[in-house]
Amino acid sequence: MTRASVGHFVSEEARGKFLAAYDRAMELWPGPREELDVETAYGTVHVHRYGSRTGEPIVLLHGHAGHASNWYPQIAALGENHPVYAIDTLDDPGRSVQRAVAAGSAENAAWLGEVLAGLGLERVHLVGLSYGGWLALNQAVHAPERLASIAPLDPGGIEKVPARFYAHMIGGLFGLLAPRPLRPALGRLLANPALSAPPAMIAPLMLAVRTYKPNNRPAARPFTDEELGSIRLPVLVLLGRRSALLRPRQVLARVTALVPGVRAEIVERAGHGLNLERPELVNERLLEFVDALRAEPSRSE
Repeated sequence: MTRASVGHFVSEEARGKFLAAYDRAMELWPGPREELDVETAYGTVHVHRYGSRTGEPIVLLHGHAGHASNWYPQIAALGENHPVYAIDTLDDPGRSVQRAVAAGSAENAAWLGEVLAGLGLERVHLVGLSYGGWLALNQAVHAPERLASIAPLDPGGIEKVPARFYAHMIGGLFGLLAPRPLRPALGRLLANPALSAPPAMIAPLMLAVRTYKPNNRPAARPFTDEELGSIRLPVLVLLGRRSALLRPRQVLARVTALVPGVRAEIVERAGHGLNLERPELVNERLLEFVDALRAEPSRSE
């Protein structure tokens, strides 16, 4: 692949400024944490590790245009009794370096599987927000061997991405240009928690908007009924009542009808970024789900 076909910064200077802001954003995490790089056929994937050495690992996949700092409200709670790994996905601005495009479902399952193997992880609980939720569902469909469960949070892949989602993203970017005292009110109005997020988390996002050239990956492909019905893992789906990506009641009905044994819930007073808007509830639901599975037999066989 040529450099122009993969996600990249417009210059090394731009990348340096972004990474400096990225490192400041990662200070939102509790410490200490480790940073790891895993080589895959599609590029070098950067991973942050935090938490207990005991318990089954929890792996986090951020949403479109995000990176590992976006999980800062979850890290301490999840890491108390579990090792937590947060991945910078290959085709988003972060510390991962993409060298080849993962164009379809099989390719995306391949690079993520290589990361889990490179980290030496078995029986992981894979949590993904938005596009990360699509990646989690995709892994459960195409390469579930290393998974104990998945927890897609307001995920892509259940419905076609609506036009209002792109309008929501654009509105959020304009909202970030508003005076800081006005942003929390705008965030509540637009159901966009980024507008009231810590400035350290917003700074790399704004730099990436100006200086990162994505690979123009297609919108998350909706999974077929057969694909969703093929999942044989425990699944927890959390949906934001005010989601800009999904129609929560329709999605709840679809996953309940198709995914065997799924646990699904619509989270009140939350939009698409429910891990930032309702962090205590999200942490509680994730830990209840993961810890309850320890006494249950595997469903993947």
